[in-house]
Amino acid sequence: MNVISRTLAACPVFRIKAGDSNKFVLLVDPARDGTAFVAVVEIFDVGGATPPNTHAAADEMFYVIAGTGVAECDGRSIELAPGGTVVGKAGTGHVVRNTGAGRLYCLTTMVPDEDFAALLSGGIPDRLDAEDLAVLGGA
Repeated sequence: MNVISRTLAACPVFRIKAGDSNKFVLLVDPARDGTAFVAVVEIFDVGGATPPNTHAAADEMFYVIAGTGVAECDGRSIELAPGGTVVGKAGTGHVVRNTGAGRLYCLTTMVPDEDFAALLSGGIPDRLDAEDLAVLGGA
């Protein structure tokens, strides 16, 4: 199939493990969709953060949909706000933190996938709540 189309309601939601501060809406999954990249909406709870990480071959993009935060990339601190984009090229150490009073919502894309989608799919199923739906739309 050359075109992929689905609604937010058709996308699975996961946390990597119990107690994690971030959940992920799996929009594009290489295993399901036959793509070379993964795309998610990453939802950071208040105070939530990614673990410090680096991708050997993948470039990772965070586009801020709503909320505020900080990206620490190779020792540089970058303020995050709606409409802002940060790209960490392969090999760049990074952490993204929610520093706001509400949730932080980012469209996060990794190219190539580096098995990130499989990590998410192997996690704990979750769901979008009313706050998430108000920000992201959908039912």
